[in-house]
Amino acid sequence: MSWEKDVEELRRRQRLTQEMGGEERVAKHKSLGKMTVRERIDALLDPGSFHEIGSITGSAEYGPDGEMLGFTPVPFLFGRGTIEGRTVVVAGDDFTVRGGSADFAGKRKQEVAEQMARELRLPIIRLIDGSGGGGSVKTYEQTGFTYVPANPAWDDVVANLATVPVVSLALGSVAGLGAARAVTSHYSMIVKGTAQMFIAGPPVVKQIGEDLTKEELGGSAIHTKSGAIDDEVESETEGFARARRFLSYLPSSVFDVPPRGPQTDDPARREEALIKIVPQSRRQVYKMRAIVEAVVDKGSFFEIGRGHGRSSITGLARLDGWPVAVLASDPYVYGGAWTAESSMKVTRFVDFAETFHLPVVHFVDSPGFRIGLESEQAGTIRHGARAMTAIYQASGPWCTILIRKAFGVAGAAMSNASRLPFRYAWPSGDWGSLPLEGGIEAAYRRDLEAAEDPVKLRAEIDERLNRVRSPFRTAEKFGIEEIIDPRDTRKVLCEFANLAAPLRTPGMRATGYRP
Repeated sequence: MSWEKDVEELRRRQRLTQEMGGEERVAKHKSLGKMTVRERIDALLDPGSFHEIGSITGSAEYGPDGEMLGFTPVPFLFGRGTIEGRTVVVAGDDFTVRGGSADFAGKRKQEVAEQMARELRLPIIRLIDGSGGGGSVKTYEQTGFTYVPANPAWDDVVANLATVPVVSLALGSVAGLGAARAVTSHYSMIVKGTAQMFIAGPPVVKQIGEDLTKEELGGSAIHTKSGAIDDEVESETEGFARARRFLSYLPSSVFDVPPRGPQTDDPARREEALIKIVPQSRRQVYKMRAIVEAVVDKGSFFEIGRGHGRSSITGLARLDGWPVAVLASDPYVYGGAWTAESSMKVTRFVDFAETFHLPVVHFVDSPGFRIGLESEQAGTIRHGARAMTAIYQASGPWCTILIRKAFGVAGAAMSNASRLPFRYAWPSGDWGSLPLEGGIEAAYRRDLEAAEDPVKLRAEIDERLNRVRSPFRTAEKFGIEEIIDPRDTRKVLCEFANLAAPLRTPGMRATGYRP
């Protein structure tokens, strides 16, 4: 007796699933400049490492004698593989089968993929191309009934945010549940030109009087600006490379700590350009990213979400090999002021750093919250208070570098003031409850109105207050712990990273992750 015949049948069915939606649909899919889901998985993972789960799931047609006449695979596949030798879960939609709209078996596979990531404590990468939820009117006619919507796997999707790194790539027309899966992640990307994302697509939106193309409704320019998606990529290949790099800074789950990378950059390296990078005139701006690039390990800065909340810069980097989270002000955008959008960006990023035990380095140049009617209408103060709460709830190691401005409530959110003030200031530091330039007119209004020469008096007041605003005056009172030569910034940050490394504590955080 032998089971050889049954194994041959197994192999035959596996070969049928490899055909996906068939030769014609696969050719049409690739003519749009897109890889098939199986090509995507091969391009993402280490060669030959993919172990598919549910490899023969699908719908079969049988003849009177029980012989299989036809087979249609489920438009969703998943399994385990490795990236640089580390095991991950990868789950992908197959748009060549029913446009990626999953049936019951497909939904069950989505659920198991999320469960696998959480219970085995493995990162999960979602390759999304379709609705992923079976949202097709044709389904009603085929089944003969409608149904009350439910997302039974959503508990696992949310639970994974607090447990394992989650990466999503929007690789085609992503709608409905597919869109929800894309944004419920720690890092998301969308391919420029070939991928779009919407709550509902153009045919549905047309019913409310908006006649738009896919790109007009849900292209990468829209979602990277709104913050629904973190980053735009030029190609699928670039997206896979960024996914691999993102994961290299993180542990496989919260029950471990981020691994140390290569130590190829001298921790005592000094960058002479830093001594003059900040202009003497407070009215002139400078490039904060150049400072970040100069002080972290060479080539290690990995920015996230550059297109939205642009007055705040967020990303990952290494210091003497140790992964850290980088938060910084961008003086080129609203002078570095916190807006409603940047506050939301900060909240999510700080939660992310706290979730995966990443020490935070904060480069500060903040005039406070952006002011004015538009800011009030956006509810900036509520979003800003939420961001400050995230910072105060963070328990991981935190180091602040005061580059220039730190004013008001948003400036005070440089770190948790109730903890050890592990911070350094540059000689360009300038701080207070509000900028002097904005307060002189109010504080000395009567004196200026009564003066014979208001311009001269104003100049005298400016001169007196400029002496008072010197950071050395603050340091005399121990209001700032240490002022450093800007060229020594890398040295003190590498010291911080080495001090912080043994303080990182594995485990789940108390406050949860706010997606």
